[in-house]
Amino acid sequence: MSLTIAVIGGTGPQGKGLGYRFARHGHTVVRGSRSQEKAVPVAAEVTGRLVGVEGAGQVSGVSNADACARAEVVVLAVPYDGHDELVASLPLAGRTVISCVNPLAFDKRGAHGLVVDDGLGSAAESAQRLAPEASVVGAFHNVSAVGLWSDATYLDEDVLVVGDVLEAKQVVMHLAESVTGRPGIDAGKLRLARQLEPFTAVLISINRTYKVHSGLRITGLG
Repeated sequence: MSLTIAVIGGTGPQGKGLGYRFARHGHTVVRGSRSQEKAVPVAAEVTGRLVGVEGAGQVSGVSNADACARAEVVVLAVPYDGHDELVASLPLAGRTVISCVNPLAFDKRGAHGLVVDDGLGSAAESAQRLAPEASVVGAFHNVSAVGLWSDATYLDEDVLVVGDVLEAKQVVMHLAESVTGRPGIDAGKLRLARQLEPFTAVLISINRTYKVHSGLRITGLG
C-alpha cells in the first residue's frame, strides 16, 4: 500500500525524519511549511539522501494547505505552541491525521509534560476536536528525530498507536513499518495520548543521563 503523505512541520527535525522514512519505503511525501520557499530546500535534501534507494517515493515541498490538499494522510509534526490555530486552518476533512505533537516544557530540572485541558485532554484530542471530520490517530510520539534521520535501515523500537477509528489506526500501524520494520502496536483509544505525549519527557531525561537516543519496546506480544 503506497500512500501520499503530507508532513506538516516537514522542515523540523521530527517531520524531516518521518518524511525521509516514509519516502524511503515507497510512499509519496509532500512536505508542508508556512511558505513553500522553506519546504522546497528540505525536500531537496531528503531527495538527495534517497539517491540509490530502490523503490523510494517522491518528495516535494509546498505550503501547508497545498500539502494537505494533495494527501490521503496528514502528519502533524509541529510544536505545541500555536498548534490549535494551525490545525484549525488546515483542510483535514476526510483524511487520516497522525498527531505526534508532544506538549512539553523545559526548565532547570529538565523536560516535563504540560497539562492540557486540566488533565482531560491532549494535543491529539485537540486536533480531533478542531477537525471533527478527520480521523485523528496518535503515533510516533516517542521516536527520536536523530534516529529517524540516521543511516539505520530500521529503528529497534516499537511505535504505539492510539485512536478511536480502527481503519485509521490500521493505516498508521502499517506506516510504522517504514520506521521499525514491523507494524505499530494498537495501544488503545485516542484519550491515551494523554499518557503517550508527556512520556517523551521521560525519554529525554534518559537520553541526557545516558547520552543515548532511547526508544520504547513492548515485550510479551510474541
